[in-house]
Amino acid sequence: MSEKEETGQRLSVFKTYKLYVGGKFPRSESGRVYEVTDSKGTWLANAPLSSRKDARDAVVAARKAFGGWSGATAYNRGQILYRIAEMLEGRRDQYVAEVADAEGLSRSGAGLQVDAAIDRWVWYAGWTDKIAQVVGGGNPVAGPFFNLSSPEPTGVVAVLAPRESSFLGLVSVVAPVIATGNTAVVVASEKSPLPALSLGEVLATSDLPGGVVNVLSGRTAEIAAPLAAHQDVNAIDLAGADGVLAKELEIAAADNLKRVLRPQPVDDWSADPGTDRMTAFLETKTVWHPTGSLGASGSAY
Repeated sequence: MSEKEETGQRLSVFKTYKLYVGGKFPRSESGRVYEVTDSKGTWLANAPLSSRKDARDAVVAARKAFGGWSGATAYNRGQILYRIAEMLEGRRDQYVAEVADAEGLSRSGAGLQVDAAIDRWVWYAGWTDKIAQVVGGGNPVAGPFFNLSSPEPTGVVAVLAPRESSFLGLVSVVAPVIATGNTAVVVASEKSPLPALSLGEVLATSDLPGGVVNVLSGRTAEIAAPLAAHQDVNAIDLAGADGVLAKELEIAAADNLKRVLRPQPVDDWSADPGTDRMTAFLETKTVWHPTGSLGASGSAY
C-alpha cells in the first residue's frame, strides 16, 4: 500500500479549460491564458486567451455547420435543445458551483440561476416549431396569387455574452439564436468565462452538430473586433459590450450590412424573454404563386 493510500490523501485533478470550436476542444492558437478569479479575487483557473485566428476559425466552423443545422426540421432542433437541458440537469451541481464562484452567489442563489438556465433551454426547445406560425403566414393580395411569408435564419451570428450573468444570461442569448436555425460564435464573459467553457462539454454530448455553437474566451474587445468586421458573419448580438465598444463594433459591422442587436439593459435575466431575440436574427422570405384560372365557383389550383 502506498503512503498516499495509507494517509487517505490524493492530489486533486485540476481542470484544464479549453475553447469549443467545431465540436472539438482546442487550446487557443496563441498559446496564451489569463487568470480567472472569483468575486473575492481568489484564483479559480487559467482560461484560454483567444486570438483573432481563433475567431476566424470559429467563423469557418459555424459557416460549415450552417447548411445542415438550418436545413434540419424545426422538430429535430427542438429535440436537440431539449437534450441540452437534460444533460445540464444531470450536471447541475457542477454548474451551481461554477456560477456561485463566478458571480459571488450563495449555493441556493446559484441554484436558482442554473435551474432558470435549464428551463430556458426547454422553453426555446418548445418554440422551434412554433415561431414560423407567429411571424409567418399568408398575405392578402389583390390578384389571383398566393402570397406567403416564412421566416428563415440569418446565418452566422456572433454573440457577445452578458458580462455579469455568466450562465443564465449566456443561455438567454445563445439559445434563441440556434433555436431558429442560425449558428453562433460566442464570446464568453471576460470576467467569468468558466460556465460558458463548461457549457461546451454539454453541447458536445447533446447531439448538437459540431460548429453550431462555438465558444471563445478572452478579451471581449480583442475577439469581437474581427468578428464584427468579418465578411462571413451575418449578424452580431452586442449584449456583452459597453457603450464605447458597441459603437465601434456597429461601425465595423456596417461594412457588410450585418444585422446588429444593440445592448439592452436587462434587470432580471430570469424574466419571460419573449420572442424578440428569436425574431432579431430571422429573415422573411416571401413567395408569390399564381392560383390558376378563376371560375364562377371560385379559384382552381
